[in-house]
Amino acid sequence: MGHHGAKENLVPLIDRLNRYPIGLFDNDKLRQILAHLFSEEEAYVASCFPLQESTIGELRRATRMAEEELWPILESMADKGLIMDLTYGGTTYYLLMPGLIGFFEFTFMKQRADLPVEELARLMTEYLYDDPEQGQAREFFGSTTQLTRALPYEEYIPVSSVVTTYESAREIIKQSSFGAIGQCYCRHKKEHLGKSCEREAPVQNICISLGTAAKFMTRRGFATQRSKEELLQIIATAREYNLTHITDNIRHKPSFICNCCSCCCELLGGVLQGYTNGIAKAAYTLAVNGETCLGCGMCMKACNVKALDLTPRQNKETPKLLIDHEICLGCGACISKCKTDSLSLKPHPRPATPEKKKDLFVKILKEKGRFRPFLIQGLKTKLLRSLGVK
Repeated sequence: MGHHGAKENLVPLIDRLNRYPIGLFDNDKLRQILAHLFSEEEAYVASCFPLQESTIGELRRATRMAEEELWPILESMADKGLIMDLTYGGTTYYLLMPGLIGFFEFTFMKQRADLPVEELARLMTEYLYDDPEQGQAREFFGSTTQLTRALPYEEYIPVSSVVTTYESAREIIKQSSFGAIGQCYCRHKKEHLGKSCEREAPVQNICISLGTAAKFMTRRGFATQRSKEELLQIIATAREYNLTHITDNIRHKPSFICNCCSCCCELLGGVLQGYTNGIAKAAYTLAVNGETCLGCGMCMKACNVKALDLTPRQNKETPKLLIDHEICLGCGACISKCKTDSLSLKPHPRPATPEKKKDLFVKILKEKGRFRPFLIQGLKTKLLRSLGVK
């Protein structure tokens, strides 16, 4: 647990975190959360972090700390999921994690004896859902470009449609160089609030991490390496529970696939709060055959964003299914519940998905007026490294 004499000591850390595409809305609950997660030394080091991945030499200059003093602090922060340590070409680089998606999630992605998890579960839930108009929900979901996107159940896509690789959860897994599974942050946090998933969806071994992020998470105990075949089975299991697949809003090397339900997931919770464009939608939307639909409502119960409704029954008339295409994610999680095969996915034009994570971050930073510091520091780092200063 952190030991902060005054919550004001966290202001430089909050200022630094708010230079990311998704910042953290400053209030008393946030400061309580950060005081639990960061020691005073860790908060200071984090506040000095450059915006790009940095070597220990670069961090030593930024913090004005000796390497032998700095290194154990970085190790502690990596074990907590406050930073990532990544090795390229024999050099280790460190990256400060954002709050969301970042160290908030890591807090509940492994069993913790070093934190007051029940209190943190309460604080994080209140922080995320209080004041949806002006608080953290607006910061996370209010951008024109979304941080995450839904993936369709490709088995329901018309054979006439071409499914691109980045639209398929299975293909994303097949093309990844490394994969791991861990427990669901949202459902685990909910357990510490004395609640459980209404769908009885798994808490353990359900969230998929991929690539470099998965290697870090495996090394630091947040996930366990699994084969591609095992990860594909996780996708199949998620579909048995009618969960929605959510991933990075990028085409090249997504780093995770979450399997989400409406009762627990905080990403879907944003849509339910009214941020109907808070998750980028799949390039499809739901279609219904009104001639065969029985109006039973089973698909409504399976929909994770409440995009479906029924017209009121008139006398003995069959109610008609109504689809709100402004809300529908195009994921197809509801389709298997239809006993008359009346539901299907149909193509629906969507904004282009950013190519890489850097492209995604740059778009959001520009939309929020935060791009200039990112650009300047990136150019400065590039220049120093070209001069051999590491």
